[in-house]
Amino acid sequence: MQTERQLSKADRQRLVASLVERMRLGTQQELLEALESAGCRVTQATVSRDIRELGLEKARDPLGRHRYVLPDRERRSDPRDTLDSLLAQFGRGAVAAQNIVVIQSEIGTAPAIARALDRIGHPLVIGTLAGDDTCLVITADGKRAHELVEELRAAIS
Repeated sequence: MQTERQLSKADRQRLVASLVERMRLGTQQELLEALESAGCRVTQATVSRDIRELGLEKARDPLGRHRYVLPDRERRSDPRDTLDSLLAQFGRGAVAAQNIVVIQSEIGTAPAIARALDRIGHPLVIGTLAGDDTCLVITADGKRAHELVEELRAAIS
């Protein structure tokens, strides 16, 4: 837990937006707890007001669970930008195993990475399968798997 701090309204709302983008937060209580973990102690009424003022919407994550999202975020985002961002933030590695690419990521982020790959319609990808922190990507052969690994590794920070 970080040290508790007093944030301005603008800074607190930037923190709320950041938390919503990085975490699966589906209730006001979950958002309140995430803020507290970040060292920002606020009331439920403040969280409710921030949600309304930021225009947060409820959407379903790749597993079908409700979560807060920033307004129109998914509709405006380019699938390639989404994939690159996910890999840069949450990707931990990519390796080829014959015609399969194994992408390791932070816990809970593999479904989003698989979905982003699926949305791109990548020419090297036949299909994806995601667990919690591992995404399997099927390619036609080992050569294509190695090409994809090189591309993915370039995006992983």
